[in-house]
Amino acid sequence: MLDVTDATFADEVLASPLPVIVDFWAPWCKPCDAIEPHLRAIADEHEGRIRLVRMNVDENLGVPSRYGVLALPTVVLFSRGEPAVTIFGAHSRDHYERAFAPYLES
Repeated sequence: MLDVTDATFADEVLASPLPVIVDFWAPWCKPCDAIEPHLRAIADEHEGRIRLVRMNVDENLGVPSRYGVLALPTVVLFSRGEPAVTIFGAHSRDHYERAFAPYLES
């Protein structure tokens, strides 16, 4: 999983030809740790059709603020440079798969 920053976000996420799942997290966030395997599994299963990146909100304040990240974990799927799906809180893998399904089709 690629770590993105305020400086790399536009190139890695907004300019991506593929949909991008952005995992907004922090090292101290235990629910963030709990959902990471779900997000990795989804990205691995749909490799080549979707990307997964993460952003440490303790080290990057601009992008999380711009997209209304007020609680962790927050996961946002960007499609064509725009936020398409936003999920607040920790959920099951199935929940994320259902939410992302329209963007996972080949």
